[in-house]
Amino acid sequence: MDPEISLIFQCTSPSSISECQVRAELSPLYDRHPLPGDRVQIETAWAARRQREPWLFNRAKFRLHSIKQEGGVLVFRLGLTCYKEFVGTNLASRVEQLRQQGYEDFSNSQVYLADPLGVGAMLHTADDKFVFLRRSLCVGEAPGKVDVPGGHPEPQVVTGETTSKGPIRHQDLPGELVVKELFSSVLREIQDEVNLPLPTLSCPLLLGIARNETSGGRASAEFYVRCSLTSEEVQHNYAIGGPEAQESTSIIFVTRENVLTMEQSGDLWKELCPSAKGAIKLYIGVMGQCR
Repeated sequence: MDPEISLIFQCTSPSSISECQVRAELSPLYDRHPLPGDRVQIETAWAARRQREPWLFNRAKFRLHSIKQEGGVLVFRLGLTCYKEFVGTNLASRVEQLRQQGYEDFSNSQVYLADPLGVGAMLHTADDKFVFLRRSLCVGEAPGKVDVPGGHPEPQVVTGETTSKGPIRHQDLPGELVVKELFSSVLREIQDEVNLPLPTLSCPLLLGIARNETSGGRASAEFYVRCSLTSEEVQHNYAIGGPEAQESTSIIFVTRENVLTMEQSGDLWKELCPSAKGAIKLYIGVMGQCR
């Protein structure tokens, strides 16, 4: 396994998981455990990061605490965190100390980290190619690297708030709407980043969950999405530009055959974000034998 990633969960091959097979539990018990003096360090790290990258903004995020399987249902145990806490813990220079202390205190290396849940998509075109994006230099994570389309599910979408009206509470987030946002958010990211119409995209199927070990083990749920457009048509839409066109500088198409052997034979693997590596590993593990 590539040292930049680890797998939390992989769907049983060749099955993937649909929205109706997922449930979400929201609780303050699943939030990050604070440490004495934590807040000052987080605020200091955030202020320094904002000075370097003033386009960053803070927003509530879902925190993945753990998952469990109950019969044929996968349950996401989710707390709440924010991007500021992510910068001040997962992206901080002290992150390995926090992970070690978490393991010593709770046998859980992630307990003191924000761990906002991300989403990503293995986007498969009608002519059997997968879509990757070269990230802009003006993004908060992995500038210049190659990634799959993706982002975060947003608590604000669930509550219907477009502007901050005080902190979002766990009880304001019904589990069924959180699951809907988890699956919808990956389609929204494809629409915004690649500029593809929603009717051209299939319902997402969950492949599994991977950790980015370069950002303190932050987790991302990776999905498979089929597109009814060819790579040429996708290229055309991308060139027009969507709401988040500024987040990438170019689009890259890789044949399915080359995706299956990318880690062993391609220089592109070295340019991938850990999130893209995790998505590819999960796709190969779950759907690599399918046609």
